[in-house]
Amino acid sequence: MERTVTPTIAAPPVNSPSPAPSKPVRRGLEPAWTVDDARELYQIRRWGGGFFDINELGHVVTRPHKTATPEVDLHEVIQGLKERGLKTPVIVAFSDLLNRRLKDLHQAFTSAIGEHGYKGIYRAVYPIKVNQQRHVVEEIQACGKELGFGLEVGSKPELLAVMGMTTETPDSLIICNGFKEDKYVEFVTLAAKLGRTIIPVIENIQELRLILKQAEIHNVRPKIGVRVNLNSPGAGRWRHSTGAKAKFGLSIAETLEVLALLKRENMQDCFQLLHCHLGSQIHDIRNVNAGVNELTRVYVELAKMGAGLKYLDVGGGLGVDYDGSQTNFEFSTNYSLAEYASNVVYRVMSVCDEEGIDHPTIITESGRAMVAHHSVLIFDILGSNSTDRFTVPEEFANLKESDDDTPRPILDLLDAYRNVTERRLLECYHDALQAREEAMSLFNLGHLSLQHRSMVDQLFWATTAKIRDKCRDMDSIPEELEDLETNLADTYFGNLSIFQSLPDIWAINQIFPVMPIHRLNEQPTRHAIIADVTCDSDGKIDRFVDLRDIKKTLELHPIKNGDEYYLAAFLVGAYQETLGDLHNLFGDTHVVHIRLDENGKWWINHVVEGDAVREVLSYVQYEPEKLRQEIRRECERAVRDNRMSVAESQALSKAYENGLAGYTYLE
Repeated sequence: MERTVTPTIAAPPVNSPSPAPSKPVRRGLEPAWTVDDARELYQIRRWGGGFFDINELGHVVTRPHKTATPEVDLHEVIQGLKERGLKTPVIVAFSDLLNRRLKDLHQAFTSAIGEHGYKGIYRAVYPIKVNQQRHVVEEIQACGKELGFGLEVGSKPELLAVMGMTTETPDSLIICNGFKEDKYVEFVTLAAKLGRTIIPVIENIQELRLILKQAEIHNVRPKIGVRVNLNSPGAGRWRHSTGAKAKFGLSIAETLEVLALLKRENMQDCFQLLHCHLGSQIHDIRNVNAGVNELTRVYVELAKMGAGLKYLDVGGGLGVDYDGSQTNFEFSTNYSLAEYASNVVYRVMSVCDEEGIDHPTIITESGRAMVAHHSVLIFDILGSNSTDRFTVPEEFANLKESDDDTPRPILDLLDAYRNVTERRLLECYHDALQAREEAMSLFNLGHLSLQHRSMVDQLFWATTAKIRDKCRDMDSIPEELEDLETNLADTYFGNLSIFQSLPDIWAINQIFPVMPIHRLNEQPTRHAIIADVTCDSDGKIDRFVDLRDIKKTLELHPIKNGDEYYLAAFLVGAYQETLGDLHNLFGDTHVVHIRLDENGKWWINHVVEGDAVREVLSYVQYEPEKLRQEIRRECERAVRDNRMSVAESQALSKAYENGLAGYTYLE
């Protein structure tokens, strides 16, 4: 997909460096490969945002404070986890990096408020749906306490979790979104009676009636918010989640109806928050500008009509630059964090000043931007398969036109292979395709032996690999041959489940940065796609980060049986763990939370062990103990019938029990 750099209207403008072309894999007698070449090939300094780099050992490092030191060597972490009995796949979460992202967000708005002379304040809330893991939410709550950050919930279970987590921080702002029934609203009302700063956001008129009912029952004067649907269009993959046909929110007419109803109850002062959904992963700053401007216009008009508004919630949408291109592309952003904050503050202030309305407290719900960077999924490669492994056997060299026993397609393929030159690439490619097609027809009619078909496969793939190698040395490649690199790509088998650990790759074609975490001081010479261990053809990664487009293959190092080779997917902290499913009963991976001590040395702060086989079986209503007993009875029957010794039956039973207790991934 083409990327376009879109000019933005900002106050003040924030400039970003223009993308530089990526360097291809070196071949021939060019200068030796360096770590800088790896940095450029994988674009780690672009999408890494200062948090990731490569050290002189050729290992990927994490820099939680965006400074040269301290840094954490990911390969060293994996070796340390192995010593502790924790095997890959594993999610490594960096608590210090998460805290830094929260502080960066707070600082961006603090700077914008100071620069523009804004008279309100900024408060972020974290939507726990983005990553509901308890340790992550607790980290955000702890860091957010000093920053004035709160939490957002979108369901009754999330609300109950947050109510229990905020007993010691009653001033922490809680925003309640999502559809609400009477019980949900009752819990919101009781939380307010306990002294929590909690605001239910109305998604439909019926919810307002429930709020008024519970407020009367419990003698509470509630704070109320309204989500309004804007006319401003969204952007990117989630653009249809905004506008008049959005799933959530009220029309302008319905919003006025809410205000009128509250006035009749003499409760217009309770209408304190106006909210909208601008979209998710907004890649174009112009959509942010248009949405915030329209929302603020609605805000000031409602304020002039008597609503007791204090909070302006611009929702989520702050994007993550997954590919590092800094462009108007759905997996990138053509703006920086500083520009986003500056534009939001400036536009809210400008509209309020124009209408003489006090500056509201600005709220954002940018969960993706808060947590995406802090988690890295690391997995091992089990092996690889390549189509260019085929070579032309020596016995083929003596085949001649006069050989009556050799089928014509084989002779034609051999001729194409022998005559591959830069000038005849297309001709030889066409000849090879035609010969292979003729051979398949003969085989299907029973006129070609299986041995001859094997010869056809070897010759065809050897010929196409030879053509591809010639293309690599050419400045201009014929259009028909451009896909050869992809068609001949290796398949590297990763010990992971895409559906469990990276579901957005399968569901919405999301792109995450993927690269090796070691051997980066060596030149990668293979082009590959990554297949997972599920029995599903969709369980693969075949779209990779590139500065100009989406790459169809990833440059990797050759591996042999027994080699340890680790890859990592980065920026996976948002949504992936929560959305993962149990395809083939591959369960949750281990999650390890890493912290730095006062000397900059990493240590494991918290471990959440991945699912055991026993656990995932119970999720789908199997009874592991009953299964174990059935196997034991079967073993006893085998002993009774002299098909197995007692020792063998005991060994099998023990192995089965260990299997139930083991990791769902390959060990």
